[in-house]
Amino acid sequence: MNVGILGTGMVGRAIAARLVELGHSVMIGTRDPASTLARTETDRMGNVPFGDWLKQNAGVRLGAFAEAAAHGEIVVNATSGSASLAALEAAGAENLSGKIIVDIANPLEASQGMPPMLSVSNTDSLGEQIQRAFPESKVVKTLNTVNASVMAYPQRLANGDHTVFVSGNDADAKATVSELLRSFGWQDIIDLGDITSARAAEMYLPLWLRLFGTFGTPFVSIRVVR
Repeated sequence: MNVGILGTGMVGRAIAARLVELGHSVMIGTRDPASTLARTETDRMGNVPFGDWLKQNAGVRLGAFAEAAAHGEIVVNATSGSASLAALEAAGAENLSGKIIVDIANPLEASQGMPPMLSVSNTDSLGEQIQRAFPESKVVKTLNTVNASVMAYPQRLANGDHTVFVSGNDADAKATVSELLRSFGWQDIIDLGDITSARAAEMYLPLWLRLFGTFGTPFVSIRVVR
């Protein structure tokens, strides 16, 4: 399957590498490919420059947002939440129409210091904002409740015995995304309902951040028992 990924940070890289490993054709999109490749310093998370990472992951191609969106049968939003709508607009509604947008971003903002807060909550969510902005696309919110490494390899934490969620208006789209998640190794996938249920998944982030701080590791998740 052809997959377009928007975002060259640690989340986009983790998902891209895993998809290539599973045999998919992947293009990562960025605002300015030349500028992205020209960077020579690590990012604020300590990740190597994207150009160096790309050399180590030859199966991944780089393009502009619109190129990546056009390439993908499925498009993954792995941008920061504050930049997601602008990135998707740059990708082009015509390149997203009829396609599944897998939204794994979180609407975090740190203007009031750390830990960051949600820029939208309770009565709205980033997932809903994306669905409203691109009504011809099928938005599925998922994977935003764990860190990048665990997204791609759930077995790295508790042998994969933990839960991931999906939210979206289209049942077939959620089934397709759930199948992709199972190929990653996810076993417990809970469908929370329509895209408004993305509010709950996004509002889990403040708790996740506190757990991160408490245990000193981003390798934290939850297991729903019923």
